[in-house]
Amino acid sequence: MAETKKTTETVETVETEAKVKAPKKTTAKKSTTTKAKTTKKAAAEEAKAEETVATETVEEVKAPAKRTRKPKAVKEEKKEEPKVVKPVVTSATAKAINVKCTPRKCRLVIDLVRGKDCDEALGILFNSHHSVSTAVAKVIKSAMANATNNFGLDGEKLYVASIQASDSVKMKRYLPRAKGSASGLVKRFCNIYVTVKERIKE
Repeated sequence: MAETKKTTETVETVETEAKVKAPKKTTAKKSTTTKAKTTKKAAAEEAKAEETVATETVEEVKAPAKRTRKPKAVKEEKKEEPKVVKPVVTSATAKAINVKCTPRKCRLVIDLVRGKDCDEALGILFNSHHSVSTAVAKVIKSAMANATNNFGLDGEKLYVASIQASDSVKMKRYLPRAKGSASGLVKRFCNIYVTVKERIKE
């Protein structure tokens, strides 16, 4: 009987010890797992916070850089543009090409008009009996129109600064002669160039 009591007591003590030890182990495992989970969550949150801060700083750095670059480029372009100064125009020109008259005959009329005021020159040409006078008058009127309309010169102060006639196209023909023969014939044309300026009266 004594031995059976001892065995029962030993079995009870072993069971109590096992019961005491078992919950301690489970609590330790649970605590370690919860701690690991909390540490992982904290680490993830910290990583997210660092990423957000980094992105915000990058955006803050980029935004002012873009704003400052654009006005600089605009300012540089404005500085590089030079001011265009247009030259003052004091003369106008006109020309007539392939006028049906020899240069020699045209020069006889041109010499009457050179250096005269435009109104006076037109009067002289109107009263001359040469066939070229109408063509020369047209060229002078064209030069006057260019001066007044294109360059804003005063039409009343204009004069014929230079006028000249040059050789142009030559048409080769033949002239019938005696006994069925023929001789050469050249029909000459001329070009007329006129320059008109504004007279400065002192």
